[in-house]
Amino acid sequence: MTTSYETINTFEKDNIFYLEINRPDKLNAINKTVLDEMLDAIKSIDVSKYKGAILTSVGDKAFMAGADIAAMSAMTPQETQVFAETGQAVTLALEDLALPVIACVQGFALGGGCEMAMSCDFIYASKQAVFGQPEVKWGVLPAFGGTQRLPKYIGRNRAKELIYSGIFIDVDKASQWGLVNKVSDDKASCLQAAVECLQVIGKNGPLAIARAKEVMNAGNDLSNKDGLKMEATVFGEISDSHDKKEGTKAFVEKRKPEFKGN
Repeated sequence: MTTSYETINTFEKDNIFYLEINRPDKLNAINKTVLDEMLDAIKSIDVSKYKGAILTSVGDKAFMAGADIAAMSAMTPQETQVFAETGQAVTLALEDLALPVIACVQGFALGGGCEMAMSCDFIYASKQAVFGQPEVKWGVLPAFGGTQRLPKYIGRNRAKELIYSGIFIDVDKASQWGLVNKVSDDKASCLQAAVECLQVIGKNGPLAIARAKEVMNAGNDLSNKDGLKMEATVFGEISDSHDKKEGTKAFVEKRKPEFKGN
């Protein structure tokens, strides 16, 4: 991608798309420009080109230290609502992206930063990572999806405790509670672990992964019965795809499949 942005960097390496927040002097705090640029970048991704995507940031102190409070404090109620809706649009775009997305977290992932990480498929973190939803300390509540996603990650009671208290948790507790998939020594090893994971995933059928992600996400809003029905329907839909025919044929012929994503 060649688009030039003010607050984010986008680049590709080894068939992986990187979206990197670039406000290290502000601890990568999220303002309107960050949200607008993230949304534009995500919507511009040609998913057919990549094995997956990595969401990360510049610097070692913070993944994203939440919303830019100075900017938010000057907003009218209407502007604040639009800001929340834009943040939610970004998290939904990440959640719905037809690629596996890994958040690589180092330092603070607070407020909107924690919410951005949760909208990815899973979270890898360095030992220095810290998570939290401290919005109540500023007299507001999580509004980029934290009230909805955090209970699904760590359970209702733990999520309520974190949101009501505004306390931070370290990476060990975040891992113990199921928020973090993998803990690495530092940012570099965290990124490397994410790359290695996407390389493994990239050997599999991209259409199957995209549709599995679609069904799993939809299942959050469906009954078990309706979720199972959707699962069977999509299973039938992809049965006529090139990837399904190639994958089963390659298995029988004891060779590596050559998937095309269709």
